[in-house]
Amino acid sequence: MQGRLQKILSARGIASRRASELLILEGRVTVNGSVAPLGCVADDEFDDIMVDGVPLPPLEKPVYIMLNKPQGYVTTMKDERGRKTVTELVAGAGVKVYPIGRLDMETEGLLLMTNDGSFANSVMHPSFNKIKKYEVRVQGDVDKSLKLLREPISIDGHTVKAVSVAVAERRGDKALLILEIAEGRNRQIRKMCAECGLMVFSLRRVAIGPLTLGGLEPGKWRFLTAEETGLLFPGTTDGKN
Repeated sequence: MQGRLQKILSARGIASRRASELLILEGRVTVNGSVAPLGCVADDEFDDIMVDGVPLPPLEKPVYIMLNKPQGYVTTMKDERGRKTVTELVAGAGVKVYPIGRLDMETEGLLLMTNDGSFANSVMHPSFNKIKKYEVRVQGDVDKSLKLLREPISIDGHTVKAVSVAVAERRGDKALLILEIAEGRNRQIRKMCAECGLMVFSLRRVAIGPLTLGGLEPGKWRFLTAEETGLLFPGTTDGKN
C-alpha cells in the first residue's frame, strides 16, 4: 500500500514514526536503490525498500500490549549505558514491539507497547486527547501547591496545564495526588510539581484514556482485548487472537 515512508517503516515494526524519520534523515533508508528523502512516498508492495541495506521484514500481525512498568527500567529499545529496558520484560510476546511514549526510569505504571505505528500515533499524539492519569506521592505545602497546579505552568518553554488535580490521601505535609494530563512532555509531572514547590517521592501512571492498570502486577504484561484497542483507536483488533 502506498504511503509516507516513515509510516511504512513504523507499520513494519522498524521503529516509531518519529524514530523512522530520523533513520530517513540519516540516509539509512533507500527506495529502489536511491537514498530516500524525508517526505518520500512509497509503496511497500511494489517498491524495494531497505534500511541499512536490509529489506523490510514481512508485515506482522499487529500486537497490542499493556505493561506495568516497574522502577529501574528505561522505555527504549536499547540503552547505550547498559540499563534494563522494557523490551526485556515483554520478550515473551513473540514479536518485536516498541513503547508508545515514555515513562522515565523512576516512574512506574501503565505503558502500552505495539508494532502498529498508526495505533501508537493515535495514543501518543496530543490531538487525539488521550487523558493520562497518575498517582503522585508528594511532600510540601499542599494547599498552596494545589492552587498552582490547577493553573497553567511554564516548563521548558512550553505552557502546560493539568486536566484535573485531586487529593486522595493526606497526612501533614505529605499527600497522594491524583493528577491527569493530556500532554506527555519529558518528566512533565515531576517538573510541574517542582515548579509548585512539591517534592515527588513516587509517580505511577494508572490509566490512559479508558484503559486502567487494574490488578496487573509490576513487571507483568498482557495483550489488550479487541474491545480495549477499539476504545483507544476504532478499527484495530486484538493482537493476540
